Amino acid sequence: MKSRPENFTIVIFGAGSDLAARKLFPSIYELYRWGHMPEAWRLIGVGRAGQTHEAFRSYVLTRVMEISPETIDDRQRFEEFCERFFYVNTDLDHTDGYYALYNEIMNTRGEPGVCSNILFYLSTPPSLAPVIVNNLVRAGLGGREHSCPGWRKIVMEKPFGQDLKSAHELNRMLEAAFDEGQIYRIDHYLGKEPVQNIMVFRFSNGMFEPLWNRQYIQQVQITIAEEFGIRGRGAYYEESGLLRDIVQNHGLQLLAAVAMEPPVELSPDAIRDEKCKVLKSVRLFDRESIHKSVVTGQYEGYRDEKGVASDSKVETCASVKFMVDNWRWSGVPFFMKAGKSLARTVTEIVITFRCPPQNFYGEHGTAACTPNQVILGIQPDETVAIRFGTKRPGEEMVTDPVYMKFDYRTSFSEKGLTPYHRLLLDAIDGNQMNFIRRDSVERSWMIVDSIRDALDGTAPDTYPVHSWGPESGVRIYE
Repeated sequence: MKSRPENFTIVIFGAGSDLAARKLFPSIYELYRWGHMPEAWRLIGVGRAGQTHEAFRSYVLTRVMEISPETIDDRQRFEEFCERFFYVNTDLDHTDGYYALYNEIMNTRGEPGVCSNILFYLSTPPSLAPVIVNNLVRAGLGGREHSCPGWRKIVMEKPFGQDLKSAHELNRMLEAAFDEGQIYRIDHYLGKEPVQNIMVFRFSNGMFEPLWNRQYIQQVQITIAEEFGIRGRGAYYEESGLLRDIVQNHGLQLLAAVAMEPPVELSPDAIRDEKCKVLKSVRLFDRESIHKSVVTGQYEGYRDEKGVASDSKVETCASVKFMVDNWRWSGVPFFMKAGKSLARTVTEIVITFRCPPQNFYGEHGTAACTPNQVILGIQPDETVAIRFGTKRPGEEMVTDPVYMKFDYRTSFSEKGLTPYHRLLLDAIDGNQMNFIRRDSVERSWMIVDSIRDALDGTAPDTYPVHSWGPESGVRIYE
């Protein structure tokens, strides 16, 4: 087990949010239960709910019992845990409340170090980020302030802007208040155990690295599919759409993990350097290439969802062919399909290898070949499978595809950390490896903006619920 971190305070803006109740409070409690929290720490919730400290503690207990009752192993211990919770009532738009927050942070109640180290967590709509950061600076709580010695960190949930221009402005504003080394842009996908395993799989196994290039790999397919729709988030989705919601962050981060070069060392910046190099090599889109490279869709019934315009042209599905123009991947297509209300919920990466130059074992004398594949399952199954050909029993020399599969659930007795366990720990420890750096954010927006500009308002094709998207999507694979 790692040594305990320094004493600190975590400040959660939007402490009454669904994210805080479903992910943050249960994860922090389990880290506390497992011995990952320091001797002295506290949590300050910030919001406009008009609560006392005691009411806030009661609220946290009630919400966690409703959503994650299995988390509370011992009611008395959880209540003792909640004794470290405090609340500051404020309208996030008004600076005055931030002075009250400052006073609460400085009220250490005799516990050493808790005012020295502060982790701000923005569990709020992204539009509030500039307001919160500017008010922190006015109240003397910005990352560049030295009113109290120690570290300052700020964690931000996606989306990091709505396009390249807004992302650049957001980053400019953030870096006026915090150094880049203090900013933790969170994408929960990067905390998933199978995503963590991609680098280990690639760089610790000598049998794959020599083949991981354009000479041996024919194509890569990344699927991020959900069988459910937008789940009442009509207003949000009307502003974002699938390209902004999924492709710009989860999708391109998975592509970068598969395609990156070996880092010079296992340091956060060395790894993030290589991921950013991949993103800078992704070919941008224009009006000439868009028809053959991108198909967008909208599931039937989307326009009937609450908060959705009756004539909406927002995409809920996208199939994209990315080309990575560098030495390793030149000419290899990276296909990505992401969407809502698709046939099933699955996130996986399929690396398909080129066939041998001649196949002697095709059925009935045909030259058909079943390509070898490496299949990286991210969710719901956390697996790695290898597909290869083997002889079918019988007199004929014919091959059938078979699979060798590794499954996290059956191969290890230890329970892995959830994404929020891992990412909260990393933020507390100051490890930025699994957080997205400014240059990668802005390059990802440049790629997605080029798609949106080339589409130029083209209406998405409709597709039936629980299908694999519009039939027109097959053209990008041709």
